[in-house]
Amino acid sequence: MTISHYENFPVASWLMPAHVRPAVRTVYAFARSADDFADEGNISDEQRLELLNQYEYELDAIQEQRPITSPLFQDLAKVVEQYEIPLQLFRDLLSAFKQDVVTKRYTDFETLLDYCRRSANPVGRIMLRLFSQDSASQLVRSDLICTSLQLINFWQDVAIDLDKSRIYLPQEDMRKFDIDEKKLDLNYNRDAWRALMQFEVDRARQMMINGSSLALELPGRFGFELRMIVQGGLLILDKLEKIDFDVFNKRPTIKKIDAARLMWRSLKM
Repeated sequence: MTISHYENFPVASWLMPAHVRPAVRTVYAFARSADDFADEGNISDEQRLELLNQYEYELDAIQEQRPITSPLFQDLAKVVEQYEIPLQLFRDLLSAFKQDVVTKRYTDFETLLDYCRRSANPVGRIMLRLFSQDSASQLVRSDLICTSLQLINFWQDVAIDLDKSRIYLPQEDMRKFDIDEKKLDLNYNRDAWRALMQFEVDRARQMMINGSSLALELPGRFGFELRMIVQGGLLILDKLEKIDFDVFNKRPTIKKIDAARLMWRSLKM
């Protein structure tokens, strides 16, 4: 599983076996560029959706075995064929990126989980396919880890997303803890904000713990890299608690100084 899309969970590239690195780079290039279409630059929402539609057209070309001119999709077609990766996983990613363009609020946790099912879980499933480690049990635990990582990214980026007029915190949860999105600031209701964030952090942490046995089951360097990823996610949750959930003034990140701690935690697993 590679998630170098998130700077807090860098891929330990030396751990990734050499024979899968080209495939990983291709999958990453697809996901990274498509995500950038949805989120970066100063273009209209209509232009963003058109760019993502073009990617979907290229996926159709792979499925229908039509000529492909894009080098990225030529490489992707080879990866899909070699590892027998379902194209639906890439389509799910695109559907999530499109949703980011048009959806700025989530009514409840189930709605948010559906987004994570398409924005995060396909990455883990693709990576498991590269290693032929995709039994039903492994897929379930991979989904738990990937969804947890996506949620962790949301919780550390509340302020950043708010600047983009996005709120991933479920509206149902905000009402439960008496948080008004018009006053989404630690200074307005400090105790309520802490309670809400502790609730969300606990939920993400439990999800990560429930999926973490996958990292012990996967073989060799791939398994150890997943241990590092799991521990990286858990460390961010620890740091969120340490800053008292003040994500408006501090953004918890994993720094070089944390490397030894992550290595030790991963070995202890």
